[in-house]
Amino acid sequence: MVRKASTGCTRHSIKPLTTLELCAGAGGQALGLEQAGIEHVGLIEIDRHACATLRLNRPKWNVIEGDLNAIADVSEFKGIDIVSAGLPCPPFSKAGKQLGENDERNQFPATLGIVDQIRPRAVMIENVRGILDAVFEDYRKHIAGTLKKLEYAADWRLLNASDFGVPQLRPRVVLVAVKNEYADAFSWPEPLPVPPLSVGEALYDLMATKRWRGAKAWSKRASSIAPTIVGGSKKHGGPDLGPTRARLAWAALGVDGLGIVDEAPARDFSGMPRLTLRMAARLQGFPDSWTFSGKKTNAYRQIGNAFPPPVAHAIGGQLVRCLTTRRLIGM
Repeated sequence: MVRKASTGCTRHSIKPLTTLELCAGAGGQALGLEQAGIEHVGLIEIDRHACATLRLNRPKWNVIEGDLNAIADVSEFKGIDIVSAGLPCPPFSKAGKQLGENDERNQFPATLGIVDQIRPRAVMIENVRGILDAVFEDYRKHIAGTLKKLEYAADWRLLNASDFGVPQLRPRVVLVAVKNEYADAFSWPEPLPVPPLSVGEALYDLMATKRWRGAKAWSKRASSIAPTIVGGSKKHGGPDLGPTRARLAWAALGVDGLGIVDEAPARDFSGMPRLTLRMAARLQGFPDSWTFSGKKTNAYRQIGNAFPPPVAHAIGGQLVRCLTTRRLIGM
């Protein structure tokens, strides 16, 4: 249902690139990088429900459950190609009061320390749009400066998930840093030439699962992409689709944003339907085969906080092209 971006890379039968992923969450970024042909040597995540999700879907992945700040030695991962991370957003989001480097949840120092230890050929870090706000300009310069001292060329980029086939308005900021010798070989992915599906197009079959009579009419009404799906934090809220403004945007699509339900609308359902976990996951770019562990609130939080796999796939493909091309030139 989600149109996928093509990596456009040729592997030439060489060894796949490897990554150590930090703050892996429910696997959105990990899945996208896997789709780009990148292998995971380790995934570090503190949330036990997210760890269970990773293990459930990829039993062979090396899932390391623990606090990133408490992991002092990662020397066993020296020699990997990429450090990838989906760092906590609250330190840089308006909802999280934008405390930045003074927020105890800020994981940039720990991440940069890991990069310093293992010196991968590339770094990929995803975060919220707020990190590009003027208030964080000095901190962004500090991060880029630290990477420069480690001989990386870094670039920040605001990407819209809808440009990569995700039926959702979801701007995300990604930092990519590559070793200086690869700097000229990396380029950001281009948006797909076709628009994403509308919410109605993406979810019609799921809404019609129980033969709801109103499914076709609802699908026509839900004729645009979704607003940003928000997962919230452990401190606030349950499985709803966001604050008042967000719920109004969902209502315009014919969706009741006050909560998540277990099943699609029944045949004679009347009114605005609510999303199921599977519907929310599909709007986030997850394949239907990806299963989430935990009860409804925990599962929805994993979905809402995830990095859409198609976006990670597109960036991962560019990293593969960059690092593989340089590796072939050096052979």
